[in-house]
Amino acid sequence: MSQEQPQRPEGIQYGDIFDVSGELASQPIAPQDAAAMQTAEKIVLGQNPKAGTAAVMQSAADVNELFGVVGHDDISNIVKDQGATVAEADIGGYRIIAEAIGGQKNRVLGRYGMPTEVNKDNPSANTDAITTLEATALSAGDKPIDESDAAAIQAAEVRATGLGHVVPGGVAAEAQSAAAHNLRTARDEDKTKLGDVLTDATAKLTDDKPVTREDAEGVIAAEFRNNPDMATHPGGVAASVVAAARLNKEK
Repeated sequence: MSQEQPQRPEGIQYGDIFDVSGELASQPIAPQDAAAMQTAEKIVLGQNPKAGTAAVMQSAADVNELFGVVGHDDISNIVKDQGATVAEADIGGYRIIAEAIGGQKNRVLGRYGMPTEVNKDNPSANTDAITTLEATALSAGDKPIDESDAAAIQAAEVRATGLGHVVPGGVAAEAQSAAAHNLRTARDEDKTKLGDVLTDATAKLTDDKPVTREDAEGVIAAEFRNNPDMATHPGGVAASVVAAARLNKEK
């Protein structure tokens, strides 16, 4: 009998940590993929954000290289042919940033928003929780609301108001209702989206406070625990709150 040859490990693939589809999802993240994204971030953003898309890619590539899935000079064919892109747009006073491979919709690795102007001399100008939820409506507004989104929104609202409970008629209550509705709805086009609930968050809640690291950790935990895949949604509620907390810390 011939001995079976050991299978080469698949390593960490794009689909394991990013919300992508198609050929890219099954590709292991290579070191030069991360390098390409780092270059794109520096050109557009002037830096590589900590815990940003390039940083996550680099960590995955390091693991893949360690286990022999890829070599140090390897680059995915998709990245080699189409490159890594970072695009930005100013929408309603927010700088919306999208990072992708090749710029195609099903290859967006990260999407998030931040205020276009940062006032370091005025602490009251810090990004607050409700504004952050409205930014999520811009970055992931087309995503149907599920239980993890509703839980993250509830965690953000409770911390924003300091009341310790969901506000009747508020953003979290509407998100919970939408998640329940979506569970009973088959077609995505008929489901309630994040943008439907979060676009006018300011009108639904008045009390608010700047987002802190502790707030971000609580929102991440809520979204993570209520997701069957045990993950957070790229560009979603938790991701936006993390970005806001980081921005406030830098101020």
